[in-house]
Amino acid sequence: MSNLHELSISRENSTDDDAGCFQEKEQLYKCLKCGIFFHKECIGSATEINAHENLGEVRAVEDKPNDESIKVDERGASNVHFTDEHHGKVDDINTRYDACKFKQILENYSKPIEPNQLFECLPSNLRPSSDGDGSGGKSHDPQSNGLEKVDFTVATIIPPMVLPLLHDLAQQMVKAGHQQQLFETYRDTRRAVLAQSLEKLGVERHSKDDVQRMEQDVLEAKIRNWIHYMRISVKLLFAAEKEICNQILDGVEPLRDQSFAEITTISFDMLLSFGYAIAISRRSPENVFVILDMYEIMRELQPEFELIFGSQPCTEMKEDALNLTKLLAQTVKETIADFEDAVKTSTEIVVMDGSVHALTCYVSNYVKFLFDYKSTLRQLLPDTKLKSALTGIMRALRNNLDGKSRQYEDAALSQLFLMNNVNFIVRISRREEAKDLLGDDWVQTHGRIIKHHANQYQTISWNKILQCITVQSSKSGLIKNESITKTLVKEKFKTFNSQFEELHQRQCQWTVQDSELRESLRLAVAEVLLPAYGSFLKRFGPMIESGKNSQTYIRFTTEDLERMLNDFFQGKNLE
Repeated sequence: MSNLHELSISRENSTDDDAGCFQEKEQLYKCLKCGIFFHKECIGSATEINAHENLGEVRAVEDKPNDESIKVDERGASNVHFTDEHHGKVDDINTRYDACKFKQILENYSKPIEPNQLFECLPSNLRPSSDGDGSGGKSHDPQSNGLEKVDFTVATIIPPMVLPLLHDLAQQMVKAGHQQQLFETYRDTRRAVLAQSLEKLGVERHSKDDVQRMEQDVLEAKIRNWIHYMRISVKLLFAAEKEICNQILDGVEPLRDQSFAEITTISFDMLLSFGYAIAISRRSPENVFVILDMYEIMRELQPEFELIFGSQPCTEMKEDALNLTKLLAQTVKETIADFEDAVKTSTEIVVMDGSVHALTCYVSNYVKFLFDYKSTLRQLLPDTKLKSALTGIMRALRNNLDGKSRQYEDAALSQLFLMNNVNFIVRISRREEAKDLLGDDWVQTHGRIIKHHANQYQTISWNKILQCITVQSSKSGLIKNESITKTLVKEKFKTFNSQFEELHQRQCQWTVQDSELRESLRLAVAEVLLPAYGSFLKRFGPMIESGKNSQTYIRFTTEDLERMLNDFFQGKNLE
């Protein structure tokens, strides 16, 4: 027993009148600094009481009397039984009132909780990932409406077996008229420890100006961490604080509720400060999804807010949480409305090959991510308003694209551009979530718009060249070959060759990214062009082939044309 004062065993003096109050007890050893008793078996192992090195005298006590005067609550139980990692086994202690003992024991057992201890209380799917992501491994599940019901293990912030002793000492202080001292001691000790636990976890206070200065990736990381901290703080730390407060201060409800309120209010305000800073900062379309995540965690924690902050002294905290939830909801709605205005006024230049514009990709993916929050958005907006907001964004995009299409000098390329972009929008909207929010009629209408632009492209690009290989019939509907001169036929072949080569050269540089749409468009052209050319070649080709330099005029077979059509819309510069 190095570094411990010499132990001695003594029996407290008693009279014969006291004999009836005595019971045979095992020897206990008392630390005079904190008032904790050791079982005699612990004295044989230095490791059990090493924590008491240099703390003061430890003495042995035998047959400590049971003083009935300290029974101040209805339970009448002043004997406590607990085991403690600090002192080893402690048993059958009869407590006497001591004005300092409550503070000593409370401070001795009030230690900040390490983050890893808190993480172990979380369900496995919410624990931080190995790469340090504070999101707890949670990604947004488009099929879920918030988290499934999962079990959280309330953190142990004071050993459970110590709580009855603290309760008895608190009762004695109240009975002795030291209620204010009890209140201040309990509040100051636990408030400081709670703040230290949050600090170890990583919770920081942030102002609106702090948020405005953050880079986007830093801000998103801070928000993910904040969501994690809110869940841990409310479900684990505040819940545990409420539990021990109810046990230690049981029987003195006004003092109990006021103590808990003053212990938690500063820490809770620090947590909410970041949420308020985000909600009132300059709105950015990119932030709407993380703000939706923030709204979801506040909704998820609403039952805990009602339960933990249900007493009258906690009313302000509960209202602050509710107000933040409402403010986040309002921020989401205003951000979505602002996004529609931003889409209307976007002025990016057109793409030269008629492919899908960056604005279309951005807006369509933005709306697609909104679909993932369908359940949450329906909490914020009625279905009619939600549908109106989403279709309003899509309509703004269509109008913007129409304006961009007019910048093309080639009318066929303008139609190809619109076909590509509307097709991209519709592909995103074929998901069940989109059909549910936008309606089947919206998807079907835009499907017809794609076909319209494809037909317009085909008409503008190919009608002129088809006229080269079309012979106008007479009023009787009959055409005699001898009525068409060889010169006319040569001219028609020559014009066809020139126009087809020009189309091939130019439209191979145009792009249709969607392979299904690209093949469909090629097939539609081939179904019109190849039969017409084949018929013309079969009917009038012999007139040219019989003369000199026939290859000058008949440069393509139908197979050549079919092969060359496969080069169209690949975004290639054949030069």
